[in-house]
Amino acid sequence: MSPIGYWIDQYDLLDFMLKICCIGAGYVGGPTMAMIAKKCADVSVTVVDINQTRIDQWNSNELPFYEPGLFEIVQEQRGKNLFFSTDVDKAIVEADIIFVSVNTPTKTYGLGAGRAADLRFWESCARRIAEVSNSSKIVVEKSTLPVRTADSMKRVLTANAKPGVQFEILSNPEFLAEGTAIKDLQAPDRVLIGGDSSESGQKAVNTLVDVYAHWIPRDKIITSNLWSSELSKLVANAFLAQRISSINSISALCEATEADVDEVAYAIGTDSRIGPKFLKASVGFGGSCFQKDILNLVYLCERYGLHEVAHYWEQVVVMNNWQRDRFTKMIMQAMFNTIAGKKLAILGYAFKKDTDDIRESAAIYVCKSLLEEGANLVVHDPKVPFKSVRNSLVVLGTPREVVDDPVRLSSSTDVYATVTGADAMVVLTEWDMYRELDPVKCRELMRKPAFVFDGRNVLDSTKWTNIGFETHFIGK
Repeated sequence: MSPIGYWIDQYDLLDFMLKICCIGAGYVGGPTMAMIAKKCADVSVTVVDINQTRIDQWNSNELPFYEPGLFEIVQEQRGKNLFFSTDVDKAIVEADIIFVSVNTPTKTYGLGAGRAADLRFWESCARRIAEVSNSSKIVVEKSTLPVRTADSMKRVLTANAKPGVQFEILSNPEFLAEGTAIKDLQAPDRVLIGGDSSESGQKAVNTLVDVYAHWIPRDKIITSNLWSSELSKLVANAFLAQRISSINSISALCEATEADVDEVAYAIGTDSRIGPKFLKASVGFGGSCFQKDILNLVYLCERYGLHEVAHYWEQVVVMNNWQRDRFTKMIMQAMFNTIAGKKLAILGYAFKKDTDDIRESAAIYVCKSLLEEGANLVVHDPKVPFKSVRNSLVVLGTPREVVDDPVRLSSSTDVYATVTGADAMVVLTEWDMYRELDPVKCRELMRKPAFVFDGRNVLDSTKWTNIGFETHFIGK
């Protein structure tokens, strides 16, 4: 009997210290492992990463990213049953269960460039696990991966395994939303675990089920085969993004017909067949998952010759890009078709509130276009460092001389200082603090005519219009 089978058969999880290792200390691995450590006092959790700076941040009072409630949990568990280290090999050797939560970016080269997932980091992890493991392990896919990656992982692990060592591969996709990740981990809609149908595969599934069952009701822990689990993650994000792109397409029609997109969204959201979630019109979706997962799904469909299906899902991304461009054109047209030399106050840069994540943020694309038109931008965001703002624009192709010019691009930590002397306010992230802004004070500080462009519909449109602003809201 393999070591995995032995300890699953002989022990209850409550009777011994199960050891978990997570490779990858990012947005998924860090919070997930922190919650497991908090809820499972009998489990020892070690998060490893080759990035020394990131591990140092996890071991400090300044975590590598902001997530409400995360610091408190890390502070409570760190040094007890939650550890952060760069000693990857040691953690692998000692672990019973290994979560692989490394980055799987979209390929920028070769076959599938711009759509397929780049699996270099994943494969190097699999080879390292096989190389250093002296005992059998359960290996859990936690990164978002293409369908049937588990089969590839098993082939790599099996081909390189030492004699007597066997690996069971599970898929355990994350369904976290940044800004509410801790809440999502404490009380998830569901936990999905996919595994092989063999006896050893099902034992591995049950082992991971037992870990989550420490705090999650069993009826919310769904088990499936590996392929269904892998595909469910891509499809879930595709469906959610589809809803956003759908309501954004309707926002343009609402503006043309003098309808109100919020009223339309509320009306259709009360239909129990549709529901109200992800029907908030905006300048567009962002983050690390939606676009990447949709493009991955598109590539997968094309690989299997399903070109019509691929085209259907690709339109979700096309619509999102169109919405961003449409918002920028709205600003240009409203401000007399020129913004050259004008000061625009950018309120919010993160892709959503309660996070400092700017990956694929609509703000990056909007700001790049505004800079290309000659505008001078002052950026305010309560969590995003100005260095991240500058770097993101350079990566997207904004010339370094523009980004480094303090007249063209600057930042402020005070909202009212940000809008002082501005020709327009451009709201790009739905931070709650922006809802509390005093429109009278803002208008006094700004040049006239004073414009408001609300890409998130967080301000009271009637209130700001009545104060004397020229207001432009999505879908109104």
